[in-house]
Order: sequence, then C-alpha cells, then structure tokens
Amino acid sequence: MTPHPIQIRQLDHVVLRVRDLTRALAFYVDVLGCREERRLDELGLVQLRAGASLIDLVPVDGPLGRAGGAAPGKEGRNIDHVALRIERLDLPALRAHFARHGIDLAEPERRYGGEGYALSIYLRDPDDNVLELRGEPLLEPS
Repeated sequence: MTPHPIQIRQLDHVVLRVRDLTRALAFYVDVLGCREERRLDELGLVQLRAGASLIDLVPVDGPLGRAGGAAPGKEGRNIDHVALRIERLDLPALRAHFARHGIDLAEPERRYGGEGYALSIYLRDPDDNVLELRGEPLLEPS
C-alpha cells in the first residue's frame, strides 16, 4: 500500500480576521501570553508567537482583511485560513493525490509561518474553508 502523500506534523498557524486590532492584541498578548513576532503594516498583518505556532491577526479593514468579506459575526468569517505543516511538500505526489479527488492545486509560493519561510500551497475544503499545506522550512529567505 502506498503511504498517504500528506503527513501532518502540526498546526503551523491560524489567520484570524479581527474587528479591533488593539483589543485583539491586548487579549492575545496580555491575557494569553503570546508575543508579537512580526508586523507588516502595509498588509494589515500582525503575527504572534504561540509556542511553536503563530496566530496571525488581520484587521478586517486592512488590505488582507478586506479580502475576507464581511467582518466577523453571524454573516462574516473570522478565520481566514488554517495552515498545516506537513513532512514533505512533494508536489508531484500531492498533485496526483488531489487530482484523484478532483482538486486542482495552485503553484507553491514562499510564505512566512511558524518555522519561518517555507513553500506552501493553498486549497479549499468542501465548505470553502481555505487550508494551507506548508513544507519544510527554507534555509534562507530569498
């Protein structure tokens, strides 16, 4: 039997869409004890270290947050995507696996996550939730 092409190691990061960044930061930093790791104001993104993983905060009125539609609430999403760190990003095996399930994959892109920069791919589940599959960390940002 062929091994499954996806071997999940851990949750890498979760991207939360927030209505009030100051209030969200106070909660995640002061209440939960996360620490700010990285901030990209031009994108509207603050990344917080939560153990080996990251919690990304994206204000709904910022460039990334607006892409998610209505603000969090009954009619709006508050989670942009969930990222899973997998053992290997074997693109041919993953493409073949997902093709058998009728899912096309986009080209991988270099993105920042819990272990630094890595190549990753996005896909959607049956309920249109976005998942990111992340490969092994890249040695140097390029």
